[in-house]
Amino acid sequence: MNGRVPRRPPERFLVFGAPWITDAEIDEVVDSMRAAWLGTGPKVARFEEEFRAYQGAPHAAAVSSCTAALHLALLALGIGPGDEVITTPLTFCATVNAIIHSGATPVLADIDPVTLTIDPDAVEAAITPRTAALLPVHFAGRPYDVEAIARIAARHSLAVVEDCAHAVETEHRGGRAGSFGDAGCFSFYATKNLTTGEGGMVVSRSADLIADVKVRALHGLSADAWHRFSDDGYRHYEVVALGFKYNMMDLQAAIGLHQLRRIEQGWVRRQELWDGYIRDLADLPLRLPAPPEPDTRHGLHLFTVEVDPACGVARDEVLARMTREGIGVGVHYLSLTEHVYYRTAFGWSPEATPHATQAGRRTVSLPLSPRVTDADRADVVEALRRSLAPGGAAG
Repeated sequence: MNGRVPRRPPERFLVFGAPWITDAEIDEVVDSMRAAWLGTGPKVARFEEEFRAYQGAPHAAAVSSCTAALHLALLALGIGPGDEVITTPLTFCATVNAIIHSGATPVLADIDPVTLTIDPDAVEAAITPRTAALLPVHFAGRPYDVEAIARIAARHSLAVVEDCAHAVETEHRGGRAGSFGDAGCFSFYATKNLTTGEGGMVVSRSADLIADVKVRALHGLSADAWHRFSDDGYRHYEVVALGFKYNMMDLQAAIGLHQLRRIEQGWVRRQELWDGYIRDLADLPLRLPAPPEPDTRHGLHLFTVEVDPACGVARDEVLARMTREGIGVGVHYLSLTEHVYYRTAFGWSPEATPHATQAGRRTVSLPLSPRVTDADRADVVEALRRSLAPGGAAG
């Protein structure tokens, strides 16, 4: 162990992405359980409407996950077999899986090495006669190059579906993430800035698109399930489309209602943590996140640093050392070209997306939850300093 003792003992392990849950969420969930309405019901409708209002979106549909949101948005736009959809290789597998499940073929365009978002020049180079849509990601909460992607989409008559899994609070020139394309898809997974445990949302300017999403999200039924069992009495339904079991539950929405009411408070706390990291990590052999672009608001979902190989410690060793120090960390993400399934199915290679490959092999994401205290942040900084030292952290 090199004579070193972990800064935080096991009972004080700092969980990465720990959700900020209060009594308000707990009481709301208990209220749902006492009301005996656990599935899709009035709280889903309330959460849907309050999230729509927060985003300033004309229309919204709550679903079971961002993966479901992406899948349904693509289907509602008519994307399917024979089509190609261009996306980034630096994203969670759900982004590309949604394309595959729609029946379309995913095509990767490399990232900008500074912003880690999709490179518009790489997008332009990837367009073929079969390209039907673009699926850019607001990575870590940073907006992608909105104007450039919009110009490309307009020039080639392409649909745009925004992956907003990291971007509830993200803004670009006064516009909110999810408002720049045909549909925006949000995640409320346990580690997200706004959580429902599992859950997602589609927003759009198009009432028809959202209506299609709502029908497909619940078996293709002609009416929302909770209306069928309301006080007005049982209502018959018809199956009008081939649908899925992608609906959100009231138990999930009960959490989200109170998460949404504290979303700005959480953003302010993450900004404080972010600024502290920028200040205290400046002298370490790391590439820190680039400053937000002018007239944008970073969603501050992930604080991701890149380990400089010149320090003599490999990224995976840093991950192991940080864990031994009692600090939970993440990797966001290995390039999709590194995964065996996609390499086999599509012939992708890491060399084809060099910027995403390099980022994926060097990045470490640090704890950024509002639950992280100033003392926790100091522990993270000191643990990282020790983990990057030639002698290493506690072994």
